[in-house]
Amino acid sequence: MCLAPWRSHLAAALHRNRSLPFARYLQLATVRADGRPANRTVVFRGFLEDTNRLKFVTDIRSQKVEEINIYPWGEICWYFPKTREQFRIGGKLILAGAEHPNTELCSWRRIAWQELSEAARVQFAWPHPREKKAAASAFEFAAPDEIEPLANFCLLLLEPETVDWLELRGEPQNRSLYLRDEAGNWSVRDVNP
Repeated sequence: MCLAPWRSHLAAALHRNRSLPFARYLQLATVRADGRPANRTVVFRGFLEDTNRLKFVTDIRSQKVEEINIYPWGEICWYFPKTREQFRIGGKLILAGAEHPNTELCSWRRIAWQELSEAARVQFAWPHPREKKAAASAFEFAAPDEIEPLANFCLLLLEPETVDWLELRGEPQNRSLYLRDEAGNWSVRDVNP
């Protein structure tokens, strides 16, 4: 697979903002069953091997999983404060849970689990999200297995189809729109900010 032309700009933004721990946090928007938008902050976990797919992790019990199962489309919005750049990346969302039929994605799910810190892994053993707050003792667990993911752990991928890159520095500012066609080829056009 050929890497998209916007990847180099995103890699540069990540590199130039690497001193900011929160630069790996971005917002993911999905659509609820009632058609209303839902938005939350997620952590970027890198790209899936040598592809354009962005990696995140989630709990199968989360509301976003319900939303993705109904409407498997989403958009992220990522702002880099040091370089004053914004990336809006939209596309198809792919969930790889314990029962996913694609064995390659199941392998990547396992690797994503192994790459998590112990503190991140233990959160998947916590009580069910969005239920009544449990007693503090319900959040005290021994560290889960480092190799085998818990059943509710999911790898979440975003397969980009559109990228809107805005550089807020400069007069005028620069903005580029990247679009992927059905054959998987990317085009770019510069537009007004």
